[in-house]
Amino acid sequence: MFSFLLFCSQFPCLYSLLSLLLCLSLLDRYVELLLLLQWLKLRLLLLQQLLYLLLLACRGKQQKLSYAARRNKVSLASLVPSWRLERVPRLALSNNNNSGDDRKTSVVVKVSEGGAISLPHGWSAQKEEEEDQISEGLKKMKGSNNRFFTVGLVAAWYSSNIGVLLLNKYLLSNYGFKYPIFLTMCHMTACSLFSYVAIAWMKVVPLQTLRSKVQFFKISALSLVFCVSVVFGNISLRYLPVSFNQAIGATTPFFTAVFAYLMTFKREAWLTYLTLVPVVTGVIIASGGEPSFHLFGFIICVAATAARALKSVLQGILLASEGEKLNSMNLLLYMAPMAVVFLLPATLIMEENVVGITLALARDDSKIIWYLLFNSSLAYFVNLTNFLVTKHTSALTLQVLGNAKGAVAVVVSILIFRNPVSVTGMMGYSLTVFGVILYSEAKKRSK
Repeated sequence: MFSFLLFCSQFPCLYSLLSLLLCLSLLDRYVELLLLLQWLKLRLLLLQQLLYLLLLACRGKQQKLSYAARRNKVSLASLVPSWRLERVPRLALSNNNNSGDDRKTSVVVKVSEGGAISLPHGWSAQKEEEEDQISEGLKKMKGSNNRFFTVGLVAAWYSSNIGVLLLNKYLLSNYGFKYPIFLTMCHMTACSLFSYVAIAWMKVVPLQTLRSKVQFFKISALSLVFCVSVVFGNISLRYLPVSFNQAIGATTPFFTAVFAYLMTFKREAWLTYLTLVPVVTGVIIASGGEPSFHLFGFIICVAATAARALKSVLQGILLASEGEKLNSMNLLLYMAPMAVVFLLPATLIMEENVVGITLALARDDSKIIWYLLFNSSLAYFVNLTNFLVTKHTSALTLQVLGNAKGAVAVVVSILIFRNPVSVTGMMGYSLTVFGVILYSEAKKRSK
């Protein structure tokens, strides 16, 4: 283990990513421990309530009360929603005055969420106050655990997104692995395998089947555009620094608005179009002040951004009907294998003998195999965490986190790769991000 860590320490990018994954794993174990303790506490509370009811029942005098009508706040079952208490057998109570009245009572009737129970007459106001405090404490614990889980998801989303971006840059530019199409095919292969395992075996989300050949061809078209956007994005990383690549990528809303107007004739409010001016202006300023500007890389990066926007518009058009809509995990399950089919001939034609070259590199330096495996797995993890963050946060939170993610990626890339930056370039990127924030706010208000 020590030798492995010593090996990783020679590569700061890999070492930091592994450290982060280790922290996330420990964090997950801590959350599981908290949930286990909470589960035990809830069971103890339920046992306490049952014992209290039985003790009161033994006093002999009962009065049926509708617990839900009396308190109108929270039922006993809401403490543990997954429990349903069935009818307890009647208890024979001896009459101390020897009147021959062999009275019996139902201690607890069926409890369900929001239902009513029959309680003995001796239920005290003090007990109700105690139960109020217990309920409030449980709600606070649940809210705290939910926030903790959400923060962990966002951290994993940031780490995977920024990690795969930086590792792509390292492989294609610094390490010298100049095969972006083959690298993208490795990503799509990993996404295909992991998606099948997650949906078919682990049941992360329900499997949604394709209903027609038309839907199949629609998803094939989306997969082709998706391949173009990813491949072009990886090619641009060979020629441009991550900071400038992210600045160009921030103009996605501009291309989305253009394609939406051209393909659906959908017009936005004039204020929405006005907010796109600083988005484009910022990229122009950043291009003029970028010390590592490369014309071919700039054109390819713009094409990748446009293809990304085209894919989102096409997805809204082609999969608009309720019967054809797929969640992002199922869509990836079908798109990734199609992407492999598209990329395989492109790899064989445009990157000839790339498999033999990769094996030859592995004989000299086995780290390339681990880089490719880790990078491909991280590419699937990007999609998984993006789905989970979308599910557990609001749309507004996702927009804010997405805007901040690009800025974090820029700062981290500058610290790792030490690429030169200019004040003009940073001012241009800041203006673009400011325009994207204004665009999101204008879109929200127009709705």
